Amino acid sequence: MLRVARLHVRDRAVAEEVVQETWLAVLNGIDRFEGRSSLKTWIFRILSNRAKTRGEREGRSVPFSALFAAEATDGEPAVDVDRFLGPDHPRTPYAWANPPRAWTQEQVITRETLDVLRSAIEELPPAQREVIRLRDIEGWSAEEVAAALDVTDVNQRVLLHRARSRVRAALECYLDPEMEQAR
Repeated sequence: MLRVARLHVRDRAVAEEVVQETWLAVLNGIDRFEGRSSLKTWIFRILSNRAKTRGEREGRSVPFSALFAAEATDGEPAVDVDRFLGPDHPRTPYAWANPPRAWTQEQVITRETLDVLRSAIEELPPAQREVIRLRDIEGWSAEEVAAALDVTDVNQRVLLHRARSRVRAALECYLDPEMEQAR
């Protein structure tokens, strides 16, 4: 909850207050919960609304939509275009020229690999980082993430795709040094 609040307020202490206010609102309003969404989605909607209001009031917020707009329009492809065949390829235009390689279980579970994975996630832009954490680490559904972060389902999918692509690229560079040299 603190991470979601931090998307709207810049100060950790303010985000902690927002989380506390959210829990008070949940306790005071639980009798008004209608069950039209999951309890988790309802709580995160309250949190998101409170954090936005607090951030606007204090003039220290960065709207989540602004983060998405900056990330979605950065002009950078999610996957390096050199990894695909050109449109004039006779058999398979736009197919993988250099497809992702399978990794062994031993490669993936080493502590170093997990550190690379964590580091790659931490280096993501804030909106992408939050979406990949909620979806892939905490196991939320696409609908829950979109509702909690107040983005459209399409925006959530774009952010998740970009985040996964960047994390995979970091892992490829680590697990397959030849990939790094090919770039």
